[in-house]
Amino acid sequence: MKLSAAKKPHIKPRATKRERRFFWLGMLFVSPWLIGFLVFNVFPICSAIYYSFTDYSVFTAPKWIGLENYKELFGDKLIWKSLLNTAYITVIGLPLTLAASLGLALLLHQKVKGLPIFRTMFYLPTVVPIVASAMLFMWVLNPEYGILNVALHAIGIEGPAWLSDPRFTKLSLIMMDMWRCGGTMIIFLAALQSVPDTFYEAADLDGANGWTKFWKITIPYISPTIQFTTIMGLISSFQYFTQAFVFGSVSQSNVLTPGGPRNSMLFYSLYLYQQGFSYLKMGYASAMALILFVIVMLVSFFALRVMEKRVNYDVE
Repeated sequence: MKLSAAKKPHIKPRATKRERRFFWLGMLFVSPWLIGFLVFNVFPICSAIYYSFTDYSVFTAPKWIGLENYKELFGDKLIWKSLLNTAYITVIGLPLTLAASLGLALLLHQKVKGLPIFRTMFYLPTVVPIVASAMLFMWVLNPEYGILNVALHAIGIEGPAWLSDPRFTKLSLIMMDMWRCGGTMIIFLAALQSVPDTFYEAADLDGANGWTKFWKITIPYISPTIQFTTIMGLISSFQYFTQAFVFGSVSQSNVLTPGGPRNSMLFYSLYLYQQGFSYLKMGYASAMALILFVIVMLVSFFALRVMEKRVNYDVE
């Protein structure tokens, strides 16, 4: 019996001069992005990790204090208040905004006259800068002469003080977010237009009604889009800042009240901003930023694992 010849080790051929030249040319073209990524992403992240273990106020050199910022953070009552406010916007505001986006997309998916005009009208609020939208809604929600309370008074309902009553401040923010849901609406509309009409025609032949077709055809087909918008919405909700900053900065008496009445609009990102740029506690703010990063990662991972079991990728 003959012994099989020993296999020769595979030797990877050296790159040719032409291949090396193309590699360095590629690195040259990609170097602006690499430099920007290192300077504006990697370096700030590493700096935040370091500063989170220091007492740093920008004007003085950072002083190493170990885990003191994290100990103070977990004992800060306003941290828990800001997390509860953020959870409210995430758990209540996000589903309402997604539902409004999907509902508008379903309406704009119908075959009616003047459809481009309606699509433009519903998408237009998204084009308006968010600060301008917030200032507009401060007028709309004014308890004395705001258009919303005037309309409620016309039908015999006494409208509340939307921006000064802690029970309605977050609801005011949610209403503005639903008004500005045009971006998500466009994503849902694109997903709805990709559903083959043959599916609905087959369902009609089986005698299915509109509600059955929505749950058995539409939702499964656009489930990857629902997953994407939900995850992006979760990440955005944990970074909720601009609307609350504008709404909570000036009360009805033009007095600065960061966080709104009774801190009802003190969201985590807003509190992080106050600690870093109002009180100049950059070390404490860096610790808050790292905790926020961990929370977003855990929540996103959990949401992906839960939704992955219900997302239907087999749509052929």
